[in-house]
Formats: sequence, structure tokens, C-alpha cells
Amino acid sequence: MSIAENISGIRRRIETAAKHAARNPVEIALMAVCKTKPADAIREAYAAGQRLFGENRVQEFATKAPLLSGLSDARFHMIGHLQSNKSKAAAELFSAVDSVDSLKLAERLNAAARDLGKTLDILIEINVGGEEAKSGMPPESPEVLQILEHAKEWQNLRMRGLMTVPPFTEDPEGARPYFRTVRELRDSMALKGFALDQLSMGMSHDFEIAIEEGSTCVRVGTAIFGERPTP
Repeated sequence: MSIAENISGIRRRIETAAKHAARNPVEIALMAVCKTKPADAIREAYAAGQRLFGENRVQEFATKAPLLSGLSDARFHMIGHLQSNKSKAAAELFSAVDSVDSLKLAERLNAAARDLGKTLDILIEINVGGEEAKSGMPPESPEVLQILEHAKEWQNLRMRGLMTVPPFTEDPEGARPYFRTVRELRDSMALKGFALDQLSMGMSHDFEIAIEEGSTCVRVGTAIFGERPTP
């Protein structure tokens, strides 16, 4: 199937999952994850109505960005691990960084965005499964609250919510308790006065479960673009 057909199919699945969870499908964004995909594939998705994209590497997207300059209303988010020394480049290239995993990184992003005269949306990445191979902070880390407290003072960052990648399980139901933990963390932060309106949870194999657990953004790559050669 074409990229346009794949996007249409994913959107139908999102709508079905939302209705099953008694939610409004409009509340759930589809992010097309375009790591390793060529600019032509991104343009094809854009032509099919896709506007939200996720990239994993600053350097890779820096080479593609000039080829995508005509996509004026497309939004590109950084969703991969970001080293703090690449904060300036990330702030220049992206409209949001969804993978903030330390107070130091958030502070550097705020400084970089200030120098650029822009405001950057950010999400805190939660390593909900405690996996050493993944970045992100444990749900119980006091640094989560520290970032939220400091965010009140940052003029060039908008704190939007939380992002997570749970441990992979063959059965999508296995991801449910992890998604629920992150949603409950969001809810507990709300009780402390921190309103977080975004939960980026769920990928190709488990996004229906994520939607049932409150996800507001699902990240889908291969199911949209297919297994394509790297650019």
C-alpha cells in the first residue's frame, strides 16, 4: 500500500480505539516517525495530510531539513535521545523536544531557544520500565518534579507533558500497566498544580492500548513508511 493508504488506515484504527475508550478521536494526534526515511517519503506523507513528524537524530534531520523547507506548516519533533551539547542545533531544527531526560538538558534548551528568540515545546521522557538501554527518568525520580518547578521560570520553554517507550512485549496488553503508570504520574503532577496536557505513548504494535490509557499522541513509523532503505 502507499504511504497515503497507510496513514488512512492508521487514522481509522485511532478512531476505532478512541471510540472504544469513549474518547474523542480529535484529541489524539498521529506522529509519523520518519527516522532513516528520505525527504521524498516525508513529502509523500505531507501530501496525504500528515503534518506532525518525529525524528530521532539531530544530525540526520539537519541533512533533510533543507529539502523540506517548503512544508511550511509541518511540525517536526525530536523524539530520540538528545545530548545536551546538541541543544542549540535541536532548538534550531525542531518545534518541540519530546525526550527531555534531565534538568541540565532542559536548561540548555531554554538558553538555546532564548538565543534564537523562539519558544520550544518540551515533554519529559519517562523510562517507565527501568531499562538501562533506554533514556528517560524513572517515574519516581525527584528530578521530574524539579524540572516542572523550574519550568515555571523558563521563558522560552513550554512544558507540555510526558513521553514514554515501554518495554516491548509480544502481547500489546503487556504495555498497559506501563502506560497506566505514566498516566497516573501525569495525574499526580496535576494534583501538585502542574497541568500537563500531552501524553506521548504508543507505537505501531500497541497504540490502541495506549489510547485506552489516555495517550494524546501515538508515534507510528514502519506502519506508515514501510521498510525502506536508508537515505
